[in-house]
Amino acid sequence: MPQDKPNYAGSYFRGFREKRFELFLKLLDTVNVTEISILDVGGTVFFWKNAFSGFGRKTRMTVLNLMTQESDDNNVVSVTGDARDMRSFKDNQFDVVFSNSVIEHLGTYEDQKRMAQEIRRVGRNYFIQTPNYYFPVEAHFLFPFFQFLPVQFKIFLLIHFDLGYFKKMPSRNDALKTIQEIRLLRTGELKELFPDGVIIKEKFFGFTKSFMVYRFEHG
Repeated sequence: MPQDKPNYAGSYFRGFREKRFELFLKLLDTVNVTEISILDVGGTVFFWKNAFSGFGRKTRMTVLNLMTQESDDNNVVSVTGDARDMRSFKDNQFDVVFSNSVIEHLGTYEDQKRMAQEIRRVGRNYFIQTPNYYFPVEAHFLFPFFQFLPVQFKIFLLIHFDLGYFKKMPSRNDALKTIQEIRLLRTGELKELFPDGVIIKEKFFGFTKSFMVYRFEHG
């Protein structure tokens, strides 16, 4: 059988993720604790089970998501919760809060603000990643300038075509709900949400593909 063609795009964007995580590990090294506690907002248990080898010290990981995930690792705890209201956690409970491509799924700026406030409350340090609103190819639907199109045209596309990570939608209501759940952020909004954070722009052929914003002050 012929070999599959190499997925160059997948390899390229995997490189982004690897570089992003390398930066995260370097920032973790500045946190001067023997055992580090990390909260991942919206992540997966599977990811962290395969990531601990790079930490170099004991790590207590809490993964918060809408549904509980199975974990057979004593160092990885899965809890259900809402990123906008983490009242079950105390102020500064975690050494680090991590979140990758989650905040843009909250739909409204007010909900994004609530998530940002909670992250800054429960974590002494944080590391957040999110796609850029102005990148020419929308990060979820993988369609050029999708975020700028009229809503009715977006609905038409989602009903008639598989787009990015989404299969064709069975109804207009399903399409509209999917559209409304994703709200990409701009640089100025990130500065408002995380006023004490450092923003790094990930570039792709001169365009800002996504943002990383972090605060690491407690070494």
